[in-house]
Amino acid sequence: MTVPPLDLDGVLTFVRVADLGSFTRAAEALATSQAAISLRLKRLEDRLGTRLLDRTPRHVALTRQGAQFLPAARRLLEAHDSALAEVAATVPARLSLGISDHVAGPSLPALLRRLGLDGAGLVTEVRIVPSRDLASAFDTPGEGGYDAVILRTESASGHDGTVLAEERLGWFAAPDFPAPRAGEPLRLAGLAGPCNVRGAATRVLDAAGLPWTEVFVGGGVLAVGAAVTAGLAIAALAPSTAPPGAAEVGARLGLPELPRTWIVLRARRLDGSAAQALRALAAAYRNPGGR
Repeated sequence: MTVPPLDLDGVLTFVRVADLGSFTRAAEALATSQAAISLRLKRLEDRLGTRLLDRTPRHVALTRQGAQFLPAARRLLEAHDSALAEVAATVPARLSLGISDHVAGPSLPALLRRLGLDGAGLVTEVRIVPSRDLASAFDTPGEGGYDAVILRTESASGHDGTVLAEERLGWFAAPDFPAPRAGEPLRLAGLAGPCNVRGAATRVLDAAGLPWTEVFVGGGVLAVGAAVTAGLAIAALAPSTAPPGAAEVGARLGLPELPRTWIVLRARRLDGSAAQALRALAAAYRNPGGR
C-alpha cells in the first residue's frame, strides 16, 4: 500500500507552534488564522496517528512523540528548501535586518537558528547596531539601508512601527555585588553615549540624589554584560538582554525603579521568503518564550 506523503504546510505549522509555544504567534508568523493552524495540526496528527502537542488555553507543550518528531520535521523542511534552491533560476531573496544592541540579547543566535532565517533561498544580513543609529539609517533608503529594524524605545507611541513587546529595565549585577558604602558612588557599566538606556539610568539616579561613577564603557551590550558578570559594575539592562547568571539587584541595593521600554519593529513592504522570515521573528519577540 502506498503511504501518502506528509503535508509540508502541516509540518511547517507544527515546527512554528513548537518554536513559538503559541497557536496565536504561529498564526501571526504564517499569516493565517488560529483556526487554520488547528486544522493543519489535526490533519498532521491524524496522518501520523499520534498526538504531537498538548494544548490548553494558556499552555502549549510537546508530547513525547512530538519531541521525537521535531528534529525530523526540521530536516524535512530544510531538505524541501534546499531542493527548491537547487532548481531556482532566480537570485536568492535578501533580508537586511538591523537589531538594536539593547534588543538582541544572548539568545539571538538560537532564535535565528530555530526560526530558519538562514534557510536556503534567503540571504539574511543581520547587523547589531545601537538604537540611536537604527532609526536614522532606516529612514535613509537605498544602498546600506535596512529592510527592517527592531528598536528599543522609551515610548509606545510617537513612531510608525509595530510594538512587539514591553519590558521594564532593571539593575543587573553579579549576585554578590556589594552595596556602596555611605557616600560612595555606585559603579556603573554602560554603552558609550549617547545611549537611551544609559540616559534613563543616570536620570533616575540623579533624581534620587544617588552618586554614581561610570567605571566601564562597552562597545556593545555583550561587553557590558561581561563587566556585570565579572563583578566590575552594575548596569541598567532589559531582562531579556541581561547576561546569564546576573541578578536584578535594584531592590537589595535600594535603587530607584527604572522606566518601561518598548521593542518596536519598523519594516518596509516585503514579500516572499523575506516577509515570512520577518513575520516569524516578530512573532518570537512577541512571545517571551521565543527569546
